[in-house]
Amino acid sequence: MPRVAITGLGFITSIGNDRATVTESLRGLKHGIALTDEFLEKDPVSVLGTIKGFDCSSMDVEDWTIPEPYKIRREHLRSMSPHVLYAHCALLQAIEDAGLSEEEVSNRETGMFTASAGSARGMHYNIARMNQVGVGRVSPMAVVSSVVGALSFNMVASFKILGSSCGFASACASSGHAAGFAYDEIALGRQKRMFVVGAEDGNREAILPFAGMRALSLTKDPDIASRPFDKARNGFVGTGGGVVMVLEELETAKARGAKIYAEMIGWGQASDGYNVAISHPEGFGLAESMKIAMNSAQINPEDVDYVNAHATSTSIGDLSEVKALNKAFPDSRPLVSSTKALTGHALSQASAMEAAFTALSMHEDFTIGSAHVTEIDPKIEGVEILTENREGAPNIALKNSSGFGGANVTLALKRHS
Repeated sequence: MPRVAITGLGFITSIGNDRATVTESLRGLKHGIALTDEFLEKDPVSVLGTIKGFDCSSMDVEDWTIPEPYKIRREHLRSMSPHVLYAHCALLQAIEDAGLSEEEVSNRETGMFTASAGSARGMHYNIARMNQVGVGRVSPMAVVSSVVGALSFNMVASFKILGSSCGFASACASSGHAAGFAYDEIALGRQKRMFVVGAEDGNREAILPFAGMRALSLTKDPDIASRPFDKARNGFVGTGGGVVMVLEELETAKARGAKIYAEMIGWGQASDGYNVAISHPEGFGLAESMKIAMNSAQINPEDVDYVNAHATSTSIGDLSEVKALNKAFPDSRPLVSSTKALTGHALSQASAMEAAFTALSMHEDFTIGSAHVTEIDPKIEGVEILTENREGAPNIALKNSSGFGGANVTLALKRHS
């Protein structure tokens, strides 16, 4: 079976818009959360994992601020929502980082899987306009810029993708599913290369509805608003952006002299079948997902050095994952951290983003700690939470993600040497 390498990364995130800045933020445990005027005075939420350098607040793309060096052709820009723009810029980075030519991007052996919830702001605006002034006054790009598949439509067309393509919508597990099935495309010999793309608008309309579920942190201090595993955590901080991973058949990557961040060696998924919104309190589905991932990767629990947790900074979710970890690792204790303490929770983008962080840290030879932990929740037992960075990268790591309806995905990564 072909081995799968990660050969390119692209980042538009709250902690940096390029690999170097993201690496610096991860090494320094520097967060990207800030007080923002994105929310209204009447809103209970004040902080956001903000995307710097871009201004996509206008509904007219001609008014957007797009930082150098990005130049987007108008024919592409007119069908974009903010998350599509972020992903477009991240993919440009990833292509350059992987050293891919136009021919290597656009051929029958290169595909793309995407993950996004679409654009709630764009959908609301266009439906309101349709109702107020008639459908004839609505942009012909309204549908392809705002519905859940908008990311896939735009990216596949803009970059002339000719291989397999699909968009995934399983809430916060979406880009984990995208990465897992992209791995399968290569491991089963269907494709030589896959782009895994996760992106979210990360604006008021995308994030604030979670406050209605009592899931968001109402803390006004950006330095402590996102604190997975901490006793005083009180909800997650939203964010958006775009992240791309290039997955590639290992021998193909080696033949062209590509840089290899890490290998993806397997994955697993399992469902809770419990509740539409919250994880099973005993973590049964996520535990099974981890076990399946380890079986897929042909590794044992004691082989796993580190788990990048889903842990969003909610009381129920973090404890559920701890229960799952104890079930998956009954006789060993891998290091565990959540990088959402730095970025906030990027929803469907989160899994690909955090897998990319893990691969980057493997390449740069350090293990990422869980920031902002003042006092570990005393209910957390049997799990070793790493609260500071540690020199030396994990040899084998798991990346967990959980979504609405109890969808759980685990990706398995291995350091390449």
